[in-house]
Amino acid sequence: MTEQNNTPEQTPDNKLNGNDAVNLAAEQSKNTAHRNIPELGFEDMPLEADTANLRYGPSLHDGLLALLPLVGVWSGSGQANDPSDPEGEEYAFGQQLIVSHDGENYLRFESRIWRLDSEGDATGADQREVGFWRISLKDEIEVTLTNSRGLVEIMYGGLVNERAWQLTSASTIATETGPAAHGPGKRLYGLMPNNNLGWVDERVVDGESVPYMSAELKRVAG
Repeated sequence: MTEQNNTPEQTPDNKLNGNDAVNLAAEQSKNTAHRNIPELGFEDMPLEADTANLRYGPSLHDGLLALLPLVGVWSGSGQANDPSDPEGEEYAFGQQLIVSHDGENYLRFESRIWRLDSEGDATGADQREVGFWRISLKDEIEVTLTNSRGLVEIMYGGLVNERAWQLTSASTIATETGPAAHGPGKRLYGLMPNNNLGWVDERVVDGESVPYMSAELKRVAG
């Protein structure tokens, strides 16, 4: 099994001059500002449609301002190494992450991950994850997640700063056919100096936190 590099350089670096950040975001938005997730088209539904672009759809709920930078569609690649699987090998993956809202006081989180071969070509689906992020007036974050492998997880956390968020497992439950050895863990999400979204997931194995998944994603909509 190949051990993942878990040096601090892999975690999101959030130090960025304010003017530089604004200028970079403005330049990047030229390619993403007009893009959004499609509506379902059920016109008789008396609810706002989800949007992953703050320029379209309902206004973001005031209670979510501390999570505002996460809203968008993100795409990129990363590395995974399941520490709960003795025969597991490190593998590369592609990911699309949609963080959207409908004007209510929560964010919808949807991740799709597929495996990549040594040439960077897709070889098939790996896993999906859907859930919701909520945050209190004290900036206490609550996250509920359901994974297609047969996992349900509740995570709590908070802000590292205005560009980074850290979560820790409070409850991790596997279904009868799910990965029972998948332990609790923690995640760090953060905007990097290039405004890409980086994230790292570590899991507890034999009492120690070990690398599980990490990725760097570029904004493609929003």
